[in-house]
Amino acid sequence: MSQPESAVADAQAGGRSGQEPLAKLAKRYGLRRAIARPRFPVYMRQLWERRHFILTYATSRNVSKYSSSALGQLWQVLTPLLNAAIYYVMFGLILGGKGNVHNYVAFLLTGMFVFTYTQRTVTAGAKSISGNLSMIRALHFPRAALPLAYTIQELQQLVISMGVLVVIVLFTGEVPTLMWLMMPVVLLLQTLFNVGAGLVMARMGASMRDLNQLLPFITRTWLYASGVFFSIQEKVVESAGLPQWVANVMYLNPAASYIEWMRDILIEKHPAPPMVWMSCVFWAVFALGFGFWYFWRAEERYGRG
Repeated sequence: MSQPESAVADAQAGGRSGQEPLAKLAKRYGLRRAIARPRFPVYMRQLWERRHFILTYATSRNVSKYSSSALGQLWQVLTPLLNAAIYYVMFGLILGGKGNVHNYVAFLLTGMFVFTYTQRTVTAGAKSISGNLSMIRALHFPRAALPLAYTIQELQQLVISMGVLVVIVLFTGEVPTLMWLMMPVVLLLQTLFNVGAGLVMARMGASMRDLNQLLPFITRTWLYASGVFFSIQEKVVESAGLPQWVANVMYLNPAASYIEWMRDILIEKHPAPPMVWMSCVFWAVFALGFGFWYFWRAEERYGRG
């Protein structure tokens, strides 16, 4: 009798008599689980080996997403622009959110485009595992490839949106400076944060069935707390009379940090507090490291049940 057949026979006998646990039997015969979680460095290497699959999957999703609509890829730009127009009328004109903000059009659009990137990545990440169960159960690959592909998909759309944003900012009267060269740095840090946040939400979305129903409310609250429509310093400290530390806490919100830094770059008369630069770096490093670790810990459970 071969070794695997002996292992099966012993396992059946052990299972009936209860004399030897199955884990010990597997160890004695050198057997491993079919889908075992690899060590973290090995896991990261497997992800890197599948980088072409991740990029191709993200690109194909972008192409197919708008293939059935008449305007096609143009919706990548129209969606945030239409949202910004609605919010400009509601918050800038009707509710007076414009206040004393210099170049409110550039101010609002920058906030909308930057926040939308994180919002869409987090939302897509939450569905990346639960929405691809058939692929997960049919193929063996590092499951982190899916939330990574969704982040790259949103990054590809952001590149187009940021090109439109730059044109609009120029039309509003802003003059390019050397600071504009820092835009890729901010977007890189934001992307690292988005990867980590997407991984965290992917694991949570795989086990919490109601998360996708709660996410719209969570992201909407996050939107209002990130100073997208208003100046945090003006509304919180100068108008509401709240202590400065309240505004500082709002600035340390990761979405607000990336928004404020991008506004500081694009809008000459909108200086950002120095703390937002440090906050951007911290959130990028922390979210990326914790996100990969948190997702990897549950690698064996994705697609089960």
